[in-house]
Amino acid sequence: MARRRQADTVGTSIFPCLFVILLTRCSPVGCAGGSNSASHSTEKPILLNSIADAEAFVSGAEVAVIGFFQDPQSPEAEQFRLAAGQVPEVPFGLSSSAAVLSHYGAPANTVALFRTVDDDRRDLDMNSREVDAKKLTRFVRINELRLVTEYDPVTAIGVMQSSVQFNLLLITDKMSPKHPERMRKFRAAAELYKGKILFILLDSNLKSNERVLSYFQLKKSQLPALAVFHTPDDQHDVLTVGEISTERVQDFCNRFLQRMQKKEDKSEEKSLNEEL
Repeated sequence: MARRRQADTVGTSIFPCLFVILLTRCSPVGCAGGSNSASHSTEKPILLNSIADAEAFVSGAEVAVIGFFQDPQSPEAEQFRLAAGQVPEVPFGLSSSAAVLSHYGAPANTVALFRTVDDDRRDLDMNSREVDAKKLTRFVRINELRLVTEYDPVTAIGVMQSSVQFNLLLITDKMSPKHPERMRKFRAAAELYKGKILFILLDSNLKSNERVLSYFQLKKSQLPALAVFHTPDDQHDVLTVGEISTERVQDFCNRFLQRMQKKEDKSEEKSLNEEL
């Protein structure tokens, strides 16, 4: 299930450029905070004693983390508990059940992060002495993609590693009184494209994002705006909108997907003709 984009694909995408832009303005540590999800109480990981428990735990959240430990009192498990306390908005579960470990094909002392947005899973080997609560926390922050992920230098890494090749940016001011309603409609649209398009929020109010606006040739007076792109070949489109509606986002996405499908069909037809 863990799928990774090929290196040559990433090398030609828009995101590395945006990633560099952000890194020039903001350190990953300083920008790693906030999340759009509801808070979960994870002072102690939830014990998952059966396969049914584990499956319900994973399916019940946008992002879920499970620590697979034969010995729940091991030093590695203790570091896992410390990390759980540092990422309160992400649910953490812990299992020492042989059946659960076997079901997920997880070696002992493995931490697995599950995300529904692209049906992906990321594993971290805790057997290395270099892996502690701090590194585990960073692993979660990098990979916790959601239905709508706020863009910063840490989440950018997870976005680049996603197998989903279409990305949609909502560029808007989070401080606007209209922001909660915009996000509600944007999130509703994101539900329709799970596994097809990653929906990303970019706060225009942050100085660190000004160069991203320039990249898309946008001015703050034109916001909110949508920017959709296909990462392998840099094809993209920008739409300035007076206000966000789920239908307008859907129409914008569908038109771009149809355009890219036509381009792919023509490319395949050309290849076939060349072979003949």
